[in-house]
Amino acid sequence: MKPTDKTLMEQMCITELDIERRKALLSFTEADAGWLVKCRPVIEMQVDALIDEFYQIQIGIPELALLIDNADILNHLREVQRSYILDLFGGLYGIDYINNRLRIGLIHKRMGIAPKFYLTTTHSLKTLLSRPINEAFPEDRARQAILSALDKLLLFDITLVFETYIHSLVWEVEIERKKSENYARTLEVKVRERTQQLEELARRDPLTGLLNTRFLSEMLDYTIKCAQRRSEPVSFVYFDIDDFKKINDIEGHQRGDEVLCMIGDVIKHISRAEDSCFRYGGDEFCIILPNCREEQARDIYVHRFNEVLGEFRQDISLSIGIYQTGPGRYDDPDAVIRFADRRMYEAKRASKAAQQPSDA
Repeated sequence: MKPTDKTLMEQMCITELDIERRKALLSFTEADAGWLVKCRPVIEMQVDALIDEFYQIQIGIPELALLIDNADILNHLREVQRSYILDLFGGLYGIDYINNRLRIGLIHKRMGIAPKFYLTTTHSLKTLLSRPINEAFPEDRARQAILSALDKLLLFDITLVFETYIHSLVWEVEIERKKSENYARTLEVKVRERTQQLEELARRDPLTGLLNTRFLSEMLDYTIKCAQRRSEPVSFVYFDIDDFKKINDIEGHQRGDEVLCMIGDVIKHISRAEDSCFRYGGDEFCIILPNCREEQARDIYVHRFNEVLGEFRQDISLSIGIYQTGPGRYDDPDAVIRFADRRMYEAKRASKAAQQPSDA
C-alpha cells in the first residue's frame, strides 16, 4: 500500500491505544470530557459571534491576512473553525476527532501557516472561549474544571497539529531525497552511456567505422589466448590497397576517402560477428578471424571479399597477407602482425613482378 493510500493516523502510526496514552499524559479524563459537554449549550449560543471576533483578530496579523485574501477562503475557514469549536465541547475525542485534528495540521502546512501563528490563533481562541465560560459558570469549582479541561484538550490538539506539520515536512524531504536519488541514478546511467559511447568512438576509425589500431594488439592477444584454451586456430589477414596513391593523385583525396569507406563497408559486410576488423592506417586493413585456418581464410574469406568488392569497383586490387597461429604453436600478437605484414608485401611484390613486361 502506498503511503498516500493510508489515513493520516495510519501514516503517523497513531493507534487507539496511543490516543488514550496521550490523554493520560495530559491527565485528560472522562470527567474533563463531561465538563466540556456541560459547557456546549453556552458555546453553541455564541459560536458565530465568537468566530466573527476570532477572525477580526487574525486579519489584524499581516502574515495571516495575506493568507486569508478573499471571501471564499474566509468563509471556508469560518465553517472549519465553527466545526472545530463545537467538537471541542462534543465529548467525543476518539478516532474521528483525531483525524480532523491531523487534517487541520496538514491544511496549516499546505497554506504555509508557520507553527508560531497556530499557537497565536490557539491562544486567541482560548481567550475568546474563556469569556462565555466565565460568565455562564460563576461558581469557581465548575469554572476552573471547565477551563482546565479546555487547556488540556487544546494542548492535546496542538501536539497533533504539530506532529502532522512535522510529518508533512519530513515527507516532503523524503520526496525530494528520492527525486535527488532518481536524478543521480539517471545521471549515472547517462554518464555511463556517454562514457561507453566515447570509449566506442575512441576504438573506432572515424572514416570507415572499423576498429582502430589502438586496440589491435590487445584484441589479438585476447583472441589468441581464448583460442589457446580451446586449441583452435586463429588467422590474421592483412590487406593493402594496390596503387592507392594513384587514386588520390588522379581522382582526388575525397575519392580516395570514398574508396577507403567502400573497403570498410565490404569488410563489415562479409565478416562474422566474432571477427574483429581494423583499419591499420592509411590504406591498410587487418582482420582477426577466430577458429579459422589459413586455407579457409584464403579460399572463403578472401574469395568472398574480392567477389563483393567487384560489385562496387573492379579496377581496385589488394595485396593480402594471411598468417595462421595455433593450434600447434601460438605466436605472440606482434609476431602474428609482423608475419602477416611480410606476406602482404611478398604478395605485393609478386603482383608487381607479374605486371612487368617480359624480355621476349
